[in-house]
Amino acid sequence: MSYVQDFSFTDQNGQTITQKNIDGKVYVAEYFFTTCKGICPKMNFNMKGVYDKFKDHDDFAIISHTSMPETDSVPLLKAYEQKMIGSDPHNPAKWYFVTGSKDSLYKMARQSYLLDNDKNNSENIQEAFIHTQFFALIDKQKRVRGIYDGLKPDEIARLEKDISKLLKDKDA
Repeated sequence: MSYVQDFSFTDQNGQTITQKNIDGKVYVAEYFFTTCKGICPKMNFNMKGVYDKFKDHDDFAIISHTSMPETDSVPLLKAYEQKMIGSDPHNPAKWYFVTGSKDSLYKMARQSYLLDNDKNNSENIQEAFIHTQFFALIDKQKRVRGIYDGLKPDEIARLEKDISKLLKDKDA
């Protein structure tokens, strides 16, 4: 079982987001980029369904990490948030679209969330690129509890079922 390491990123509102923001929460982590025309729009359409289902739970969050921090500035992430959920009053503590240094973003994908493809282990971080359709589910103790294909309806249903279980389980 993998444990999520401490982190510090900048969200779509220009605020610093750290592990403290999600302590005691069940959350889903993913990687995307705002200009993607391939899998990202489909993944985030599915993630929006997860968001809608659990946004009223105080102990639930989503963290969408950019794969392209050199492109995805705070204003672009804010515009993407607006496109995804508009000005939902539930969002400020629920769905974070984050950026940071490429090496720290990619280190989280590889070492904490276990979302990177093994074949993508370029030694030069500038040449690396994470483009995966997988979501990681993290429990309240910072443990990765599952990896789900964000493009498959049956996997999204399984993710939602597992989130519900974790939200109910006081020890998870």
